[in-house]
Amino acid sequence: MKTALTIAGSDSSGGAGIQADIKTMTANGVYAMSAITALTAQNTTGVYGIMEATPEFLEEQLERVFTDIFPDAVKTGMVSSSALIAVIGKVLRRHQAKNIVVDPVMVSTSGSRLLAEDAVAALKEELLPLCTVCTPNIPEAQVLADMAVTCPEEMEQAAQRIGEKYGCAVLCKGGHQVSTADDYLWQNGKGTWMRGQRIENPNTHGTGCTLSSAIAANLAKGYDLPAAVERAKAYISGALAAMLDLGAGSGPLDHLFELKGEFVK
Repeated sequence: MKTALTIAGSDSSGGAGIQADIKTMTANGVYAMSAITALTAQNTTGVYGIMEATPEFLEEQLERVFTDIFPDAVKTGMVSSSALIAVIGKVLRRHQAKNIVVDPVMVSTSGSRLLAEDAVAALKEELLPLCTVCTPNIPEAQVLADMAVTCPEEMEQAAQRIGEKYGCAVLCKGGHQVSTADDYLWQNGKGTWMRGQRIENPNTHGTGCTLSSAIAANLAKGYDLPAAVERAKAYISGALAAMLDLGAGSGPLDHLFELKGEFVK
């Protein structure tokens, strides 16, 4: 069985973070492992408290995974400090990790800031040059590309700028646009629009975690990046279309296992 590792924060409500990642990876047919960067007190309406792991303990978690069950893919999510980012970069280089998906989580769907200002530079320097693909939403792409992103043409420009500067593929997600769910994939000097159906569902907590984890799972199974993105987009669209409602802004994840058969092959 193929394996995938998520390096991210814990979400006590189960809709985002490592809980979303583990559910998604499992539903997409890979064995999921986790290294926890922080505990959070949160629910679908916001993040109310964060308690970081120490860099030493995060490194211990990662070492125990890599020296026993080597992951076929790695996804990073919420990493709130430069010290933790430095540890992740060090361990990924040490073990020559492959199929790395970086979800540059800066602000939660509910608007809570999850990345310290000084950690943005560390993320750029340590993780982006190592990753197979980076998956910023539009606000994150604006920070990483240092430019405004207000239209599809600027999504293309931002993805290209990030990809060329850091040597990675970039999936600039269009979910923050009003009318579409189209994403733009920049890879190997070329760009492709990955079309998607926008689903009017208020329960979007954890959608970024879910998409990046589904991409990692499909990379672990041997799909190339465009195919992994297509499968991940189809997976999350199916989850959102289920319209399940648990709370004030619950995530799409509780329908995942009903969708499992379509995506694990």
